Amino acid sequence: MIKHVILWKVKEEFDGEKKAEIKANVKQHLEALKGVVPGLLEIQVQIDSLDSSNADLMLDSTLESEDALKGYQVHETHVHVANTYVRPYMELRLCMDYVQ
Repeated sequence: MIKHVILWKVKEEFDGEKKAEIKANVKQHLEALKGVVPGLLEIQVQIDSLDSSNADLMLDSTLESEDALKGYQVHETHVHVANTYVRPYMELRLCMDYVQ
């Protein structure tokens, strides 16, 4: 199995209610990919970080294989979610993929 973990920081221009809305939309739409993207076994988005954090959101997902990860990255529904609800609002993205 492959773990796919991402940390994001929301752009500074978004704060308060707008930032909360962005985070909720990311969570809702990414977690909805389970059962849609082949090989995506688990997906969770954490949006309630402690004040000690320097990231605003974390994606924690598990995929069947590296091939499933490659398929996830280009899957049309995932690309739509990323382009609509994630990429326009983030200033920083860190990713770590590893074999579990």
